[in-house]
Amino acid sequence: MTPEDYMRIAIEEAKKGEGWVNPNPMVGAVIVKNDKILNKDYHHKCGEFHAERNAILNCKEDMRGAEIYVTLEPCCHYGKTPPCTEIIIESGIRKVYVGSMDSNPLVAGKGVEMLRAHGIEVVTGILEEECREMNRVFFHYISAKTPYVVMKYAMTADGKIATVTGASKWITGEQAREHVQKSRHRYMGIMAGVGTVLADNPRLTCRLEHGRNPVRIICDTHLRTPMTAEVVKTAKEIRTILATCVTDKEQISPYEQAGCQVVSLGEYKGHVDLRELMKRLGKMEIDSILLEGGGCLNASALQQGIVQKVESYIAPKLFGGAQAKTAVTGEGVENPADAYMLKNPKTSQIGQDILIEWEVENCLRES
Repeated sequence: MTPEDYMRIAIEEAKKGEGWVNPNPMVGAVIVKNDKILNKDYHHKCGEFHAERNAILNCKEDMRGAEIYVTLEPCCHYGKTPPCTEIIIESGIRKVYVGSMDSNPLVAGKGVEMLRAHGIEVVTGILEEECREMNRVFFHYISAKTPYVVMKYAMTADGKIATVTGASKWITGEQAREHVQKSRHRYMGIMAGVGTVLADNPRLTCRLEHGRNPVRIICDTHLRTPMTAEVVKTAKEIRTILATCVTDKEQISPYEQAGCQVVSLGEYKGHVDLRELMKRLGKMEIDSILLEGGGCLNASALQQGIVQKVESYIAPKLFGGAQAKTAVTGEGVENPADAYMLKNPKTSQIGQDILIEWEVENCLRES
């Protein structure tokens, strides 16, 4: 097998930690000696041992002279766990293959330097693009200090997210809806507007067996979320943040008593300042958000430049109706040249529906 083959195995190991390691990166490790895999493991959960340490500690065979394949540069600092470089050096491993370098300032090349200083050969850049893509969320968060935001919506082939009566269940099929649950597990937070809460009273949880519920973030400018709403009733079990422009303590107090965390923010064109919210959430170590908003919140998110990715589920049906809701409303742009630009499309079929994923070019319109 080639180094690329072993690194692919490490990548598959890393993906097992999806949804559990945030805000840490997904990392996998494979120990090889004489073309035989001695052990493989991954970073299981934030706060627990990293992939390299798990792979080495659980290896039952002699590792002296072995190689280790790691999807991300080994850490060299003490955090919630000891540095991985330390245990690699102690293990007798003589060669390290690294997928992508760590842009965390605490590491950023220092891990590789430390290994080399101890006489360990290091080869970098093995399947680097694949390793970086897997941790797109981490690399954004560690550099921007704000969550990676994915705007997700389901629409018909004529661009409607609901009928003229507002009915929206269900636009896509069961397989597509289950795929969305995987996203709810993967991303650390889920964000919706108070309009969605008032119209649908959703729980905004992950319905996958053994899945992880995201932190629920409700954008509620005037704090209109009913105390009887599911997100409030379950706030003591599932972390719930209400982002509002309200500062009155008497109005806020009942929500806090119900278990909600209320974050008071500035205003932007009559709504919550989403850029300020992203900075606050970043400080709370929320590294990613699945935006499941209505047309108004989606428009505000685009206008304020907080969206990094769009996931558009397209169902093979037509609703029609001039007044039927669309995925992005708001003021809209006046000229085609002013459009929010998307790039690098990725298309897949899920059941009878189509998912198109785009990256968002810099869509910031105003400072």
